[in-house]
Amino acid sequence: MTDHRAAFERFCTLFYTEKRVADAFALLVSDDYRQHNPNIPDGPAAAVDALTPSFDGSPEARFEIQRILVDGDLAMVHVKASRPGTPDAAVADLYRFEDGRIVEHWDVLQQVPAHAVHDHPMF
Repeated sequence: MTDHRAAFERFCTLFYTEKRVADAFALLVSDDYRQHNPNIPDGPAAAVDALTPSFDGSPEARFEIQRILVDGDLAMVHVKASRPGTPDAAVADLYRFEDGRIVEHWDVLQQVPAHAVHDHPMF
């Protein structure tokens, strides 16, 4: 079994921290990329086109990696997404690898509430 951790960490740094969407996708995403987000078509070019304005085109936005998990052909990154004027969001992006490249993506987003019923942090 291939260990995808180092490549996935580099992908996450490029994508979330440096906001270099096209470079991250060129590094690790397969041409056969399947997107499960219902608002983005399949394929790396469609994802880059859809995501670039939120990342590269938004200098004030921040995407702080909280944790990275890698298990076999699956990898997940938990991210704190912050934009001025909007509540922070918790993002969990799940990716599947095949032949050393990312071939599939799922995401779950949750707005950080102003008031929670407990004092457990989301991050």
